[in-house]
Amino acid sequence: MSLAERLQHRIARSLNGLPHRVQVLLGGGRPVVRDGLTLHPEVQLILALRRLSGGQAMSSTEPVEGRRRLRREALLHRGEEVQVGAVQDLVIDLPDRSLPARHYAPPGNARAPLLLFLHGGGFVLGDLETHDSACRLLCRYGEVQVLAVDYRLAPEAAFPAAVEDALASYRWACAHAERLGADPARIAVGGDSSGGNLAAVIALSAREEGLPAPALQLLIYPVMDRNACRPSEELFAEGFFLTRADVHWFHQHYSARQDPDEPRLWPLRAKDLSGLSPALVVTAGFDPLRDEGEAYAAALEAAGTPVTLRRHDGLIHGFINLGGVSRACRSAVIDVARTMNAMLTRPVRPGEAPLQG
Repeated sequence: MSLAERLQHRIARSLNGLPHRVQVLLGGGRPVVRDGLTLHPEVQLILALRRLSGGQAMSSTEPVEGRRRLRREALLHRGEEVQVGAVQDLVIDLPDRSLPARHYAPPGNARAPLLLFLHGGGFVLGDLETHDSACRLLCRYGEVQVLAVDYRLAPEAAFPAAVEDALASYRWACAHAERLGADPARIAVGGDSSGGNLAAVIALSAREEGLPAPALQLLIYPVMDRNACRPSEELFAEGFFLTRADVHWFHQHYSARQDPDEPRLWPLRAKDLSGLSPALVVTAGFDPLRDEGEAYAAALEAAGTPVTLRRHDGLIHGFINLGGVSRACRSAVIDVARTMNAMLTRPVRPGEAPLQG
């Protein structure tokens, strides 16, 4: 990070401890209320600081520079390193390519469930470093092993490259769970944003291809359908980190020339959502993708697939990467981790009542 970025990081962390009324004053003077929801004061202040420091939309640059920028912002917001039992970088060797990966183990929890985690970034940005802090929180507080994978990114590798890598990683995880010390009967798939999309695609593909069903699909503010403009996309089109222009930019790089009804691209377009793995769907109140994530949760429930929906009303897209500068965001990730643990400890089957959000 540059000197200015390090200074911004220190300021953000120091302001995080101020009373909420002071954060609101510094963040614009009055609470931000939209769609009956109030933006959390910590997030309001983070967004104000980002604007003051010249923070730009992700779609305002080329992908390579956008990746560098996202890494810098991740470092800026990660905070103190979350301690877990062990962390190991490894490589998933496939017949025609290799995928970098990172394995996190919780302290003193042999044969823990394994979560295959696929990072967000619109299929264009993101890597092992941008989501290291989130993976550590999920590992520590979810009491799971986490296998994070660097799948290929667009536009260099557009759809279906990310899907192919996600499925290959899942097959690898199933084959190597015991070697990693995890419980092979409890392998979950998850991710945020584009990673949530890929996790849902794995669950769909496992059913279609006869693969072992994931124990759980963890879908954190997932992108699920670019064929309709839902109210949240209009309500939060600007000013809440992820913009409507960003969403369009990602789509153009990853999937613009594809069949819009392809379920491996947009899972909400799948004709049959029955018989899938139980799902934990997590959304943020001030997120343009909020409504499509919640529409997918409703569609899963209507099809008889067990689903638990958690909406964090005052937060924004990307909150799992803001834990170092916002106690509210960190608490939300811990809530996700603990809910995931509860669902993996006592799986919800069709016909049973899921955990209530």
